[in-house]
Amino acid sequence: MDRREFTASLVAGGCAGMCVDLTLFPLDTIKTRLQSQQGFYKAGGFRGIYAGLPSAAIGSFPNAAVFFVTYESTKSLFSGYSATNLAPITHMLAASLGEIVACLIRVPTEVVKQRTQASPSLNTYRVLLNTLQEEGFRGLYRGYGSTVLREVGWDFASSLSSSAIDFLF
Repeated sequence: MDRREFTASLVAGGCAGMCVDLTLFPLDTIKTRLQSQQGFYKAGGFRGIYAGLPSAAIGSFPNAAVFFVTYESTKSLFSGYSATNLAPITHMLAASLGEIVACLIRVPTEVVKQRTQASPSLNTYRVLLNTLQEEGFRGLYRGYGSTVLREVGWDFASSLSSSAIDFLF
């Protein structure tokens, strides 16, 4: 991957990820509150629907940018060594590695975002400080393993179904 492709992946991936995350943010807040142990209305209901937005905004661009750069770099690296019929495997490996790296950014911002969404009386900064004081740095990575498994599982499933469709049609 040359410098121009790297920059294009970085900027395009970051912008795309940020647009999606910010556009769908209210739906994500509603989902988080519906899943909250305290119940939808006690978690804030429809009030403060943008609670946690700063965390999502800060993490969104670098998360997506890192994913796409890792994905494209890995694909580029493997393309020289693999046959055309191995393209789905190359895609799965590249996407999986991209998710593993991107989750290093995504998970801490998700932890802070979700906790802020479920406690709209606290701001993002206060939630971050509380998490660090009560759980330490590891608290920011709560759920990293399960998030990576979910994302990598999705990558494998979507790649296999895409390959099956290509094969059939």
